[in-house]
Amino acid sequence: MITVFLLLGTNLGNRELFLSEAITHIERLVAPVTKTSAVYETQSWGKTDQPDYLNQVITLQTSLTARDVLNKILDIELLMGRKREEKWGSRIIDIDILFYGDAVINEPGLIVPHPELHNRRFTLEPLAEIAPELLHPALNKNILALKSELKDSLIVKKVYF
Repeated sequence: MITVFLLLGTNLGNRELFLSEAITHIERLVAPVTKTSAVYETQSWGKTDQPDYLNQVITLQTSLTARDVLNKILDIELLMGRKREEKWGSRIIDIDILFYGDAVINEPGLIVPHPELHNRRFTLEPLAEIAPELLHPALNKNILALKSELKDSLIVKKVYF
């Protein structure tokens, strides 16, 4: 079984409900969730004139390939009404693969570890909460070290435990 870390994000509608629904779908279609971070509220990143996000990191154990996990989470986004209309646009739900075990994958449409995770406070804060010593297989640093080197100054605050 492979440990997979996913980042959930939403900044439209009933954000708490959408996080909960995403987890329900993930447990039904991918694998049971083994750990969840608290929920964090975050200023929008990349396109700053949008509503604040709720973000959460979850882990699961699966025998699915990384490509299969990706296909299933893309299906869940569509099922929940995600529309990809503009880069960094507002969204009902966004589900990203952060890590797939210690694999380093660079294929069309699938890059793992997530190529921007070490630059984003909204990813590292919840990740550090549940896996501070997790080693980034490409950067050879743990999550706490990456967080301490972070230059991202967006406000990220824990809102739900």
